[in-house]
Amino acid sequence: MSMFTLEPLSGSFGARVTRNTQNVHAWVSALEAAQSDLLTPLVEAGGLLLLSDMQSISAEPELLVRISRLFGPHVEDYRQTLTGSHRIHVDVPEILLVTNKQPTNQQPPKQPDPPTAEDGSLPLQFPHRRGWHTDQSYRRPPPDVSLFYAHEPITAKQGQTLYANGIAAYAALSDDLKAQVDNLQGLHVMPWTRYSEEAVRNGEEPMPLLPHQQPQPQPVVRTHPVSGEKALYLCESGQMDWINGPLVGLEPGIHGSGAQLLYKIMSHYTHPDFVYAHHWSAGDLVIYDNRCTIHAATWFDATRYEREMWRTTVSGNPGALYDGESPSWIPKDADDAERMRGIENV
Repeated sequence: MSMFTLEPLSGSFGARVTRNTQNVHAWVSALEAAQSDLLTPLVEAGGLLLLSDMQSISAEPELLVRISRLFGPHVEDYRQTLTGSHRIHVDVPEILLVTNKQPTNQQPPKQPDPPTAEDGSLPLQFPHRRGWHTDQSYRRPPPDVSLFYAHEPITAKQGQTLYANGIAAYAALSDDLKAQVDNLQGLHVMPWTRYSEEAVRNGEEPMPLLPHQQPQPQPVVRTHPVSGEKALYLCESGQMDWINGPLVGLEPGIHGSGAQLLYKIMSHYTHPDFVYAHHWSAGDLVIYDNRCTIHAATWFDATRYEREMWRTTVSGNPGALYDGESPSWIPKDADDAERMRGIENV
């Protein structure tokens, strides 16, 4: 008997996973015993899965780590990646806290201007919607898969998360644009280091970067190591180097030809045809493939609501491009590591 069934999540991409039992612990144990993974359905769904009614994770957070291992060999221990202890689950160091509660106090993004699209709907498309990124793209090798769990979500028609399908977006590019981007690289950099588009526009002085913080080139088009499909791999404002990039080999800076092309690509990538907007309920678990999707957080009223989400990060199969590379983000100098602890963010 199958341990789950799949049904389409939306018209854009993704699948909803329906378990054959309501007992989450028993279901995970059965998958482990059968040596089953969930990577195949994730890939077949274009890089997005939803599991609902997973509230057992809140009482037994180690379950989230066990589920994460069904997607790859390595689940990140955030104590080893310069993450501040206030952002790590107190009992399970593989869980990153994404919350506006103290002491983490991570605030939601600003509302778009205007706050709705012309038809009154939630804005999706760049540049009206800002914040589109894929997790930790400033690392080489970058991570494979992220799991995002709603421990305490916002359900008041706020705090949605948007996901865009990089495989479908690439396939829909014109032949001319494909020719421009197929061998192009983007220059990605750690956020909050004042290399972002906003920081450059505001005239902020960029932070001096240590060796393990240097901007990293990544292909604008990645071949998925499991499916072999091509997907766009690009962020916009916050994780791109807008001083030396954002696109390698093109005119740099906010007014350069690289910026113009990035705007064109990201506007296409985030067209509503390729986007799924998830409205959270308690116990939802969304799994997304960073190798072929991007996502964006949305505003919620942090003066009225507290939110707490949990994230794990899975790596181990970034593709042949990264074979033999040591982690770019691990400092070689212990003093550098101590000085920079807590700088890295989601």
